[in-house]
Amino acid sequence: MPLNSYLRATVLVAATLPSFAHAEVLSEDNPTIRSFLCLGFNCADSDIAGIDDFRIKDNTIRMHFDDVSSSSLPDNDWRIMINDSAGGSEEFFAIQDATRGPVVFKLSAGAPENALFMAPTGRIGLNTSMPLRELHIVDENTLTIRLDQRGGSDPTQVWDINGNHNAFYVSDVTAGTTPFRVEPGAPNNSFSVENNGFVGLGTATPEELLHIRSNTANSDAFALFDANAAGSDAAFLLRQNGTVPSTWEFRNQQSSGRLNVGLVGGNTPFKIDNAANNNLLRLGRNGKPDEVNITGKLVVNNTQLNVPDYVFSADYALRPLADVQAFIDTNSHLPDVPSEADIKANGVDMTQMQMTLLKKVEELTLYTLQQEAIITAQQVKLAEVDALRAEMADIKALLSATR
Repeated sequence: MPLNSYLRATVLVAATLPSFAHAEVLSEDNPTIRSFLCLGFNCADSDIAGIDDFRIKDNTIRMHFDDVSSSSLPDNDWRIMINDSAGGSEEFFAIQDATRGPVVFKLSAGAPENALFMAPTGRIGLNTSMPLRELHIVDENTLTIRLDQRGGSDPTQVWDINGNHNAFYVSDVTAGTTPFRVEPGAPNNSFSVENNGFVGLGTATPEELLHIRSNTANSDAFALFDANAAGSDAAFLLRQNGTVPSTWEFRNQQSSGRLNVGLVGGNTPFKIDNAANNNLLRLGRNGKPDEVNITGKLVVNNTQLNVPDYVFSADYALRPLADVQAFIDTNSHLPDVPSEADIKANGVDMTQMQMTLLKKVEELTLYTLQQEAIITAQQVKLAEVDALRAEMADIKALLSATR
């Protein structure tokens, strides 16, 4: 009897034996089968090999690889599984870790051609037999790789990495948002992160933590902070945690349209109205680097100003001019006015200086009025003297005539 017919017959006989029967030993040598071999309860003499050299034919097909090595050597068992067992509905080819139980690899029936392909280079193709990279995925629609965290103590989080003709983008599936997106045709180095943590927009060699570069002629390198929702200001912060920690904010206030510069949670010492005129303040002008040019009106509004109208009060003690002269002779500057040395050492408070000068103008007015009163009184006395002189002249004339 040919060996293959003998094996078929032996398999059929073994299938009819009780489950506790021992397997029949066909050969203790190294037999060779040079024709088609069929294993399984449903094998028949009429089976035709076709393109097969080996066939397993049964309603529950399992191939067990039982490693009987000693425990000091690798001895894990494996099993190839075909389709669900009797009563199941799933059709598949699977590899099971027979020692531990899990199915570590499964291909479902109906998978497309080249659903999983490994090239001689080790590159893997999904839906392609010509992978051009270590992993190459092909599809006619949007391609997506899903990262799904679930089943543990942490909350479920699902991310999708997507690509199509519109964009490459990352989706937060759990939150329903798309936090990252790049369109086709984006220029080189649109977004770059260096190994020192520096981020470049438009440059692969950022020189600071954030470096924005425009590489196109006649294009500006703008950064836009766009508060698009109602009730939201557009702002950015500058913080340092040195000897005197502070955080400054530049804020475009939605309620006024004004630019406010101030300390976070503190004062706002600088404000620019959105209707301010052009070039109201210029520092340096036309080759004059030390010039401060104010083209509008400079208005000082300080509620703590002591405007010197008190000079005109009746009880104001106006310093006599003789005392003023003595002070000038001693100090070489006016009373109440800072000296040149004071200004060099401490600078000048322009608001206080304006009030001091106004006080001196008002005092000067009082001195002028005093002098005017004196002059007027002297003019009256001179007029009286002139009248007396005229009378004396008339008397002299009469006396001379009577002699």
